[in-house]
Amino acid sequence: MKKTFLNEKRRAILNCVIAVIIAIIFLFPIYWLAQISFKSDSETFGKVLSYFPREFTVQPWLENLRDPTFLMSLRNSFINAFLTMGIALLLGVPAAYGMGRFKVPGGSIFLLTFLVAQMLPPSLTLTPMYLIFNKLHLLGTRFAAPIAIAAGSIPFAIVTLRPYFKSIPAALDEAARIDGCNAFTAFWYVMIPAVKTGIITITVISFLNGWNDLVYSMTFNVVPEMRPLTANIYKFQNAYGTRWNCIMAYGTILVIPVVLLFIFMQKYIVGGLVAGAVKD
Repeated sequence: MKKTFLNEKRRAILNCVIAVIIAIIFLFPIYWLAQISFKSDSETFGKVLSYFPREFTVQPWLENLRDPTFLMSLRNSFINAFLTMGIALLLGVPAAYGMGRFKVPGGSIFLLTFLVAQMLPPSLTLTPMYLIFNKLHLLGTRFAAPIAIAAGSIPFAIVTLRPYFKSIPAALDEAARIDGCNAFTAFWYVMIPAVKTGIITITVISFLNGWNDLVYSMTFNVVPEMRPLTANIYKFQNAYGTRWNCIMAYGTILVIPVVLLFIFMQKYIVGGLVAGAVKD
């Protein structure tokens, strides 16, 4: 028994060491991004490679934060992210509820369509979406890019939340009806709280899809003043060279919301994805 205990302890230590190594490998690019953002121009272009800033400076950050174009792009990124999140929740959650709680004719075909829609690359849908948005006069508006991004987030929301709603006992519906709820109030006051973990997962993923988007924002936001952070990072490249420390500061600011969301919401994201995957 003692030998078995020692083997399990060694295995646990080995697993921890492997996990730390994997974490270092994945986190090193973020560290490299951040540390270059605090270097001066001379150190950035120096011949000696350094892993820590010798001449610590916040000038690249100040240049970004004082730039009106950067602040405008930051605002546009938040608008894109929140609109994408709102559209995905508004359409995805009720659709998942309907497919999970009721027998929908052709439901399996719809589900297969949603799964296939998630696999389509954005480049395949750009042209038809552009033509549709042009006919609807949506090009150059605040809603063009979020609608396009949400078109990919909605199938994910339905596929993820459908098992949640399907696993809720029918007795919960009956109890809500006895208490005087109609279909909408039962959905709002009973079903939504019951699948809170899954909805938080969808909320975070949809927000990040809108925040990280580049393709749709560059294509449908024909007005440069409406483009988000991801579309304006090239501004530090000019005929005189590339200002890598300013680009890295720009990229670090772009990454911060993503990192914070995963730090504070990781238990909901992991729990939501796992729970949605095993329930049927």
